[in-house]
This record gives sequence, structure tokens and C-alpha cells, in this order.
Amino acid sequence: MSQTLTEVAPAKVNLTLHVVAKRDDGYHLLDSLMAFAGIGDVLTAEPADALSLTVTGPFSDSLAAALPAGADNIVLKAGRRLADAVGVTAGAALTLDKRLPVAAGIGGGSADAAAALRLLSRLWAVDLPRPDLFALALDLGADVPVCLHGRAANVSGVGERLEDAPALPPAWLVLANPLVGVSTPAVFKARRGRFNLPAPLTEAPADARTLARALSVRANDLTKAAVSLAPEIGSLLVDLGALEGCLLARMSGSGATCWGLFETEAAARAGAARLSEARPDWWATAAPLLSNGQGIRP
Repeated sequence: MSQTLTEVAPAKVNLTLHVVAKRDDGYHLLDSLMAFAGIGDVLTAEPADALSLTVTGPFSDSLAAALPAGADNIVLKAGRRLADAVGVTAGAALTLDKRLPVAAGIGGGSADAAAALRLLSRLWAVDLPRPDLFALALDLGADVPVCLHGRAANVSGVGERLEDAPALPPAWLVLANPLVGVSTPAVFKARRGRFNLPAPLTEAPADARTLARALSVRANDLTKAAVSLAPEIGSLLVDLGALEGCLLARMSGSGATCWGLFETEAAARAGAARLSEARPDWWATAAPLLSNGQGIRP
């Protein structure tokens, strides 16, 4: 019987994002509280002679359209890099159920790559030392290390420095995206103003309202630039913030996905339903906020 393994690639959510400096090579240094939501893409693998990838799901066509001609999906890149690093000659038949919007500021591709590294390490029964695995992850993308880490973390540098964040309280999110394309390099280029100071979360919030207060004195420094390129993001933030029970609304990453923080599942699901009814051409869903990346199922 063929062995089939599964990994979930949960959505990464920037609860804060401060741009603190810019290196001489053009890369920006960030200070970000990154967490995960209980929703994501799903990756499965079966043994095979060669490495292959089939993409299904509601956003499979969007992913194909976003890839330049001849470019590999980051999942295949991750698989090839891992195989080279550990000297594996076996392949794998991978299937990616693409449930998250593409290029949306919630680490979809990065989470997929991290899931591939975890999944193929299990399938091939290999154990690359943690420092080497995380160096491989960083080479794939700035958000891949935290997605591989799989826990809420204070992230700094260009994504290579991770410290476990204090435990996050039970809370729910409404994640929404107006389904407009936003280029991360273009957002950074459009950013104006001074650099911000790091403000990592150092104390565990007692509840969702305490978390909202802690986040309210922090920011996403890319929001203004993203809204200048895609005004729909500004409209989305207004609509999210107006939902009954929404404690705080912010953008994740460089956009266009935004989140609203809620105390209860009922309030979040009702808010997502209202938003979907008012904006049927947008993507909106409710999901729990995860402190440690656990509790999400395929």
C-alpha cells in the first residue's frame, strides 16, 4: 500500500510589522510579531521515482497565473534543495490544495515551502540539523523560517532571528482580501517616512482585549504604502473595523490580506459572513488565532 503523508501550511499573520532599518544591499530589517491562523493550504506526498507537483484547490489557477513562464513553484524548489542537502535520490508525488489567496501577505508560498520541508523530511526519513534546515529555509524566502518554526514568534533581521513570543490568548480572526495584486517590492519602494523602533511583545496578554490593546500601540509600517498602491485595502480595513465585535483591524505583511481580531468564534464567523455578503467579490473567512501552530487539521 502506498504511503501518503499530509502537512498543513497554516496562514502566517503579521500582528505587528515595524520597518526598523535598511541594509546597504537594499534589504529592510524588520521587527514583527508573527502568528498563525487555523486555516491553510494542505500538502500531501506519496513515494515516487521523481519529484512532481500537482496543484488543486480554489486558488490553483491564481497560483499558476502568478508564476513567471518556466518558473518552479516554491514547493518544488524546497524539495530539490532538501534532496540536494541530504543526498536523497528518491522522489515524491506532491499535491498542493491551494486554499489561501496568492501573494496575499499571509505567507502562503512560504508556508507551503515550510510544509514541504517538514513533509519530505518525514517521507524520506531524513533529519537535517536544525541550523542547516533553517539556513535552507531562509534561502527560499524571508518568511520560510518562521513558517518552519510554526509558533508565534518575535521575528527580526530579514527573517532569520526568531524568538518565541509569549503565549497568545484564545482569540479569533476574520481574514479578508479584496483579491487585488500587491507586489511586496513595490510596497517597500512606496514606503515613506522614518524607520520605526522595535517593539517585540514581551508579556503574555491575559485575553483577546488585552492583546488588542498591546497591538494597538504597535503598527504595520507598510499599510500606508500598500493602500497608496491598492486603495481597496483601505476600504477593507474600514469594513473590518466596523464589524460588530471587532477589537482591532490591521493589514498582514505587505498586503493585501487584512485581519480583524475577535474574542469569540461566534462573533468572528458572523463578521466573516457579513463581510462576504456585503463584498461577495472579496475573500473572507474566520479562523482561530494559534499561539503554537497546533490544532489545525487538513
